[in-house]
Amino acid sequence: MSKGHAKHQERHHGLSQFGKDLIRRCGSKCELCEAHGVKLTVYEVPPIESDPNYDQCLMLCETCTGQLDKPRTIEPSYWHFLASTMWSDLAPVKIISIALLQHLSVKEDWAAGLLEQVYIDQEEQVWLDQIDLF
Repeated sequence: MSKGHAKHQERHHGLSQFGKDLIRRCGSKCELCEAHGVKLTVYEVPPIESDPNYDQCLMLCETCTGQLDKPRTIEPSYWHFLASTMWSDLAPVKIISIALLQHLSVKEDWAAGLLEQVYIDQEEQVWLDQIDLF
């Protein structure tokens, strides 16, 4: 077994330890679009630390994860729910929402308008500045 595969397996095991707590936190629905009754997976909000960090993890549906993992596939009309998630009390939800709005605001007026309303504190801004999704 390669070292890369072993590291991947170790990280996956570390993330799976958060599974029950994340499911409890999210109420078995996607923490971004709030889809329920769908398969959820753990998504780590960048920057990815060497050890998995519960406070940087989200439970997301395949649609959200798929678009985040492949930014060229992002469908702007899908993300209108960011208008509410950008106000989330959960830092990783709020941070990923704002990062997505920043990306979408280049071509989408509705996203630019939402960004004008958002408030983030200094700690959140530091985290946001470290995200390079796209």
